[in-house]
Amino acid sequence: MSQTEQDRPSVLQAARERTRAEITREIMNAARRHLATEGASGLSLRAIARELGMSSSAVYRYVASRDELLTRLIVAAYEALASAVEAQEAAAARNDLAGRWAAVCRAVREWALANPNEYALIYGTPVPGYVAPPATIAPAARASTVLLHILADAVVNGSLTPAASADDVSRGARAALAPARSVVPADVPDALLQRGLMAWAALFGTVSFEVFGQLHGIVGDQPGDREAFFAESVRRWAAHVGIAPGRTAPAARRPRRQLQPADLAQTAVSAEAITGDGSHIAKEARS
Repeated sequence: MSQTEQDRPSVLQAARERTRAEITREIMNAARRHLATEGASGLSLRAIARELGMSSSAVYRYVASRDELLTRLIVAAYEALASAVEAQEAAAARNDLAGRWAAVCRAVREWALANPNEYALIYGTPVPGYVAPPATIAPAARASTVLLHILADAVVNGSLTPAASADDVSRGARAALAPARSVVPADVPDALLQRGLMAWAALFGTVSFEVFGQLHGIVGDQPGDREAFFAESVRRWAAHVGIAPGRTAPAARRPRRQLQPADLAQTAVSAEAITGDGSHIAKEARS
């Protein structure tokens, strides 16, 4: 057998894989269009097949069910949000904790406003009949992990305001923090963890109010009004956490414990409970 004949199966396989990847992209793009017009609960593989000029049976060769399609959209949304958060936070100076926190907040808001349908999918109304599989956990953890690293750095570098370091929480609150406590370094005080989670919840609550039109008549609609309100909120959240502007972190005195893959999974579960995220949690449904 010639070398050309030996190579032919791999060439054909590569061509089939490229074709499959392209059709899958078309299905996902059509699903995003339907998400914008029909909402997550209105997604239908049959409707997507009609738009693409495919038979329903053909679509099912690429996406097994409506639930699998939702899962792919959810994972992609979490990944896109996390990538935006990580990129903006990484661009801030490492010793500027308030700047890093502000970068995270801006990234969340900017991504949500630019992608309201995907934001609604992961932080909006639950999708009836859908149960999120474990594949969504790690992607959901990425953005909140950035916050946890900022809190850990604030402790390690001794850059917290005295009030945040000396504060305490009740016994009941400490018990409630157990899931989050299991994934952060032991030297992060309970009070700081409580403050950080409150700020994280406030961030997503404020962004959700803006995305879903709940600020109308409360915050001005003139150019710059929403931005000014949000920037002031970010400043106050940082001050409440104890990383107010002007306080920079000195060189780290000891290495930070890195969050492990198992930690990330638990972080995602905790973050969903804190932010009220459950838009993709419901009972199983057929496509």
